[in-house]
Amino acid sequence: MSEGNNFNPFESPASKAPINDDWAARRELAEAVRDLIGGLVTTTRDAKFLREVAAVLKQQSQVLNATPVLLGRKAFAEHKDGRHGNLKRISYELNPLDGKCNPISPPLKTWIDGDTAHGRATLGWQYEGPPNTVHGGFVCALFDQFLGVAQVMTGQPGVTGTLTAKLHRPTPLCTELQLIARVKRVVGRKNFLTGEVWANGVMTASCECVFIHVSRERFLQLQ
Repeated sequence: MSEGNNFNPFESPASKAPINDDWAARRELAEAVRDLIGGLVTTTRDAKFLREVAAVLKQQSQVLNATPVLLGRKAFAEHKDGRHGNLKRISYELNPLDGKCNPISPPLKTWIDGDTAHGRATLGWQYEGPPNTVHGGFVCALFDQFLGVAQVMTGQPGVTGTLTAKLHRPTPLCTELQLIARVKRVVGRKNFLTGEVWANGVMTASCECVFIHVSRERFLQLQ
């Protein structure tokens, strides 16, 4: 809670500890849901069993959805009791591509070492496109998030303008993927970055992104 704007989740590959037990419990629940999703797309159980599971989940969902809610990360950051943390911390937990508490996010870890950003991710069967292969849309989504984080090396991070990805080879499922990114150049408000995805020592995809810097004041106005 006291980290303020100095919170830097990308200084090492190690995950940052949650700021309180509420977020710790939310991470536990998110991981359980991830496991459930993975099990759902691979199970061979029959209709009777699946409907029994669905009934239990519907009941738990109704209980969860009956509690007070906050819609959006900004609402969490501005909540009156302040126990959720600041916007950086909340984004770290709830981002849909690498949020520790967001069950739809693949387990992507990103850190920056010098002039290079590094990432690690392993995508399971719920991300399958072509047989045994990560869906190309998720490859592009990983690039968008990963290069978006790498922008901090420019000192003027912004929003995605264009993303051009090349899928050189199938990106395998259930395999640790290595991601690297570098700043190609900075021209005015435009940040040009390049990225690569590697699996088993082979580059499977590459990307170039252009991000447009938006001032903090303007960004808050857009929100």
